[in-house]
Amino acid sequence: MATHKLVIVESPAKAHTIGKFLGRGYKVEASQGHIRDLPKSQIGVDIEHGFEPKYITIRGRGDILDRIRKEAKNATKIFLATDPDREGEAISWHLANVLGIQPKDVNRVEFFEITSKAVKAAIKSSRPIDMDLVNAQQARRVLDRLVGYKISPLLWAKVRKGLSAGRVQSVATAMICDREHEIDEFMPEEYWTVGGRFRTPEGEEFTTRFISCDGQEALKSAEDTDKVVRRMKEAAFTVGSVRLSERRKYPAAPFTTSNLQQEASRKLGFTTLKTMQIAQQLYEGVEIEGEGTQGLVTYIRTDSTRVSEEAIAAAREMIAGEYGPDSVPEEPNRYKSRKIAQDAHEAIRPTEILRTPERVKSSLTRDQFKLYKLIYARFVASQMTPAVYDTLSADIVGGGIVMRANGMRLKFPGFTVVYEEGEDDAQAEENDGMPALREGEKAALVDVESNQRFTQPPPRYTEASLVRALEDKGIGRPSTYAPTITTIMTRGYISRENKRLHPTELGLVVTDMMKKHFPDIVDIQFTAGMEEKLDEVEEGKLDWHEVIADFYGPFEETLEQAEATIEKVEVVDEVSDIPCEKCGAMMVYKMGRFGRFLACPNFPACHHTMAILKYIDAPCPECGARLIERMSRKGRKFYGCERYPDCQFVSWEQPVAEKCPQCGGRMILKRGRKGEVWHVCVNEQCRCRVEAENGGGGESDE
Repeated sequence: MATHKLVIVESPAKAHTIGKFLGRGYKVEASQGHIRDLPKSQIGVDIEHGFEPKYITIRGRGDILDRIRKEAKNATKIFLATDPDREGEAISWHLANVLGIQPKDVNRVEFFEITSKAVKAAIKSSRPIDMDLVNAQQARRVLDRLVGYKISPLLWAKVRKGLSAGRVQSVATAMICDREHEIDEFMPEEYWTVGGRFRTPEGEEFTTRFISCDGQEALKSAEDTDKVVRRMKEAAFTVGSVRLSERRKYPAAPFTTSNLQQEASRKLGFTTLKTMQIAQQLYEGVEIEGEGTQGLVTYIRTDSTRVSEEAIAAAREMIAGEYGPDSVPEEPNRYKSRKIAQDAHEAIRPTEILRTPERVKSSLTRDQFKLYKLIYARFVASQMTPAVYDTLSADIVGGGIVMRANGMRLKFPGFTVVYEEGEDDAQAEENDGMPALREGEKAALVDVESNQRFTQPPPRYTEASLVRALEDKGIGRPSTYAPTITTIMTRGYISRENKRLHPTELGLVVTDMMKKHFPDIVDIQFTAGMEEKLDEVEEGKLDWHEVIADFYGPFEETLEQAEATIEKVEVVDEVSDIPCEKCGAMMVYKMGRFGRFLACPNFPACHHTMAILKYIDAPCPECGARLIERMSRKGRKFYGCERYPDCQFVSWEQPVAEKCPQCGGRMILKRGRKGEVWHVCVNEQCRCRVEAENGGGGESDE
């Protein structure tokens, strides 16, 4: 006899958390993601009959499905509580199909945070399955299958077996390749900078930068610069116009998925994949001492900055009590979401504002704590008042030369006491604490310095800047960024070196082929337009079959032309200067899922491979041998002696070659939030800090 209600979610962790909230009378089962999908052995799309997909039970899901069917037979009611997005909607639809539930039945449960209150409220307000969301997911899946299964065999035949093409991954790879071409073709231009240090009549010093000489603003030669320096040394300077103002710096919006990935990359050094894995753990629930299992953050796949009124009110109350009434704005801060954002979702925020990071630190792993602290601080700061600065800009003039001093002094910290947003390429800050300059007073030149500079090419993408670029161009959606980057790295199209993304020779070859024969697939505007059409399917404005049909006609013609014209391309492996220990052949560089490695070119006759060791420019402090950068089993970087196990020295922090100038002790490398690099003494009684001159020391690959 049926006595319980069945709730079906995706993950066991989520099932565990929700089961504790609902208690007796409910049984919670996990589908462990999708239970049905297109078959791997064939295209699985009926091109001749409206592109209907042919779904099969995913291998390994049979036992799970049998268990769910059994529980469903004994249940008085079934609730489908998969994630609140189109992927989750599709999983619910597949479950409904195999369990004999009609889409119009009121079985779909949707919640955006895994807390007792949210889950119980969702159960009371179940709804039918949203077929527009399901069709949007089906359209994306069919579209990706057609592109992948039609183009990939061409790449296998013409380039190398095992390659793949995809709508979003091909565009992302092309963007990285295009950036590399920009860097290769960049022609640096010489320019010079001049800086002067001045002293007021009261003896206070301040720095300035060159603006113009006789109206000429740019210094493009050593001759022009020397002329300016000579005239500065001979001129009498006075303070010209002085401009005083107040500047307000406003807090950033709470996190969306892409913002979180970018900021975790900048501040924590996390990859996009690692960020999403840890965020998923925080969302699904963590065992908190004294509270049981709790979901710590709201749903993590979102492009909305909207926050519930209840959460805003709780944050404002906490801020007033913790930081004072002046830190709470008169009206709550509200942020405009992107045009394409799904505003049914909220931004990523803590589920309970009183559950501070420090309070739950003992219950979290090191990485969980770091990410939760980042999410918590960003949300709290988003509801605080702006920081206020007094700013000063003054021209220092003399002998036809104009120098400019800029200064900024913090007047009221506002949200900055909690959080400040990171930057990909930190800029030099203005003078802090400028003296009170008065128009017409004398300014004595203390020192002048000139430097030759060259314009720089655009920087290579980091994971953070690539995610931002993909989002800005409308490529992909919140759930696609991490798997896209992971896929193109696993396929060997790009590599990550010192946090920057480089195209491999294979990536360049495949992208050139795609641009020549499948220009639409790697075209940013075309791909962004397709994303907009998929959004219109989700909104019920377009029929998904028509979207696929409009795409497939021209695509099929392009495919036929490509099959007839593409020539075989050979990707030549880069040869190293290291001989194979087994057969003596010179090893070649290969790309694997964990990065570059060395392999014997005589494969399959010889299977020998070698890791590429990264030596750092510092000796082992215990035996003087070289130090190697290594990775722990959990993916954390550490440094160890090359003579291990004879020498047991290891360090989580990167040692440097220099000794402490104060106590002679060992020093390690530390990086600041804005890109600055320091050498810091490990001696707790000393802790001497020296700014690194060369960016922190080098590495060498061998």
